[in-house]
Amino acid sequence: MKAIIYSEHGGPEVLQYTDVAKPQIDAFDVLVRVRACALNHLDLFLRGGLPGIKIPLPHIPGSDIAGEVAEIGAKVTGLKVGERVLLQPGISCGRCAQCLAGNDNYCRQYILFGQMVDGGCAEYVKSAAVNVVPMPENMSFEEAAAFPLVSLTAWHMLITRAQLKPAETVLVLGAGSGVGAAAIQIAKATGARVIATAGTKEKVKKGKELGADSMILHSENDIAEEVKRMTNRRGVDVVFEHVGQATWDQSVRSLTAGGRLVTCGATTGYDAKIDLRFLFTRQLSILGSFMGSKAELFSALELYRRGLLKPVIDVVLPLEKCAEAHARLEHREQFGKIVLRVA
Repeated sequence: MKAIIYSEHGGPEVLQYTDVAKPQIDAFDVLVRVRACALNHLDLFLRGGLPGIKIPLPHIPGSDIAGEVAEIGAKVTGLKVGERVLLQPGISCGRCAQCLAGNDNYCRQYILFGQMVDGGCAEYVKSAAVNVVPMPENMSFEEAAAFPLVSLTAWHMLITRAQLKPAETVLVLGAGSGVGAAAIQIAKATGARVIATAGTKEKVKKGKELGADSMILHSENDIAEEVKRMTNRRGVDVVFEHVGQATWDQSVRSLTAGGRLVTCGATTGYDAKIDLRFLFTRQLSILGSFMGSKAELFSALELYRRGLLKPVIDVVLPLEKCAEAHARLEHREQFGKIVLRVA
């Protein structure tokens, strides 16, 4: 089969479009004919190499996958060949206490497609049957690939971790990112007021079109000062943070007393600092969040069916242009998800 692989860490130039062996499935597995695969910042980090994480090389990237069932393992039930499916990005053991409690993203063995196992930047991918989710009828393969990881992450951050309530105000960092675009829509669906940030005037306009009540052009304005102005000095109840070091101080300063900051990433650096006196006198909460449970993906898909959450796609490129897609994401040129179409 054709696939994108890298045999060493580095820039987009290490990505190769080549022939590799087609995966072989076991009794509880499904072979999926990939039709679309979307990019995430995780793909950039893994391609470049992360300290302490040794990825099997050569490696096929790609965590967000949609396609058709091509083969079914001997002990798999409830699926049929030809069925249109998307894959839950997170892979867990299915046996530990956390998995059995429905908290599979807390599993000690939790990994993602395209992380420690081969991902979806290929014509075929092997998946455990429990990760296979039927697609809504009106969803395209490109939409299905753009949906799972960011929608799942945003849902877990806002609903499960931050427990966002109707009539609260939330600050969403990075409206142009896939997870930021999903967060705006999920927050609006709860009845919250949404203030979001973007780095260009074009992205500010798109953020408003997506549903944000107010937008901050962070390349020209101090985020915390703008939040105070927009909220009559009160601040926001929840900050949706995934940028990291570059925005951390402004994110903390944007919170109202008793506010919650929930974070899932650090794309600009991880060395964030906080004045503990400000933390305890303002009675703030700092919440970490990573992915979400399989059940939460079904909740997010229900919002899609109701027309309240749509994947935002920046551009669709053929699989062989994966290096170009990585470069576009790396330079933060996108608004929404970059999707690779697999012919």
